[in-house]
Amino acid sequence: MADLQGRTVVITGAGRGLGAALAVSLAEAGANLVLCGRNQAALETVANGIAAATGLRPVCISVDLADNDGVRQAVEAIARSYGHIDLLVNNGAMWLEARDEPYPVEEVLGVINSAVTGTFLFTQGLLPLLRRSATPDIVTIGSVSGLPNGLLDGVSVPFYAAKRGQTAVAEGLRQMLAGTPVRSIILHPPDLDDIQPADPVWAEAPARAKSARATNRDVVEAVFFAVTRPRNISLSIVLDADDGGVFPAQLR
Repeated sequence: MADLQGRTVVITGAGRGLGAALAVSLAEAGANLVLCGRNQAALETVANGIAAATGLRPVCISVDLADNDGVRQAVEAIARSYGHIDLLVNNGAMWLEARDEPYPVEEVLGVINSAVTGTFLFTQGLLPLLRRSATPDIVTIGSVSGLPNGLLDGVSVPFYAAKRGQTAVAEGLRQMLAGTPVRSIILHPPDLDDIQPADPVWAEAPARAKSARATNRDVVEAVFFAVTRPRNISLSIVLDADDGGVFPAQLR
């Protein structure tokens, strides 16, 4: 992994899964972390593990991206404590799988607002801090569901629409920020196996066969690759896999 020593990084959805894997990996690379997510206890657990491994404890801020007031309060809390931010990782979003039963209004609003409205408002609120950085990056973790002509493949229509909208947010930010030092980068991962840096399978991941599913490690490495490119390069990366990728094996 690259050396990100001393960079201040804000990660949403950091309490579990890919967000937790990103947090641990970025901490190991020397970054100073602000962990954001809905579950304060889960954030504290991730922060405690990082503190035990590195001696530096991340700051934890509870925020529900589907709650506009909560987003505003989280932005204000970060702005009170930090003069700048070097990297914002927009990883937080609600998952909603396909099912036959109707979706309650709350679930539909939650999945769309967290991925689109909340992601945009959180990013917009932190842009002044990003502009004060010498190496400001916004990395949005999208999905292959957000690609043009992407397949539903087991996800709900609200999630499918939310990820398409989140992609538009990241691409719109890229155009809006052209000519400024701030880069907007987006990654489109497929279905992932949830592994963590402390798991034995993390070290084994590079030896997987081509037919294997993608994992959190693949996305973490793509994030590190993207943010360490020369500053004139902004990337949009599609991570594909034979199993669960852009074109699932059963549909080929």
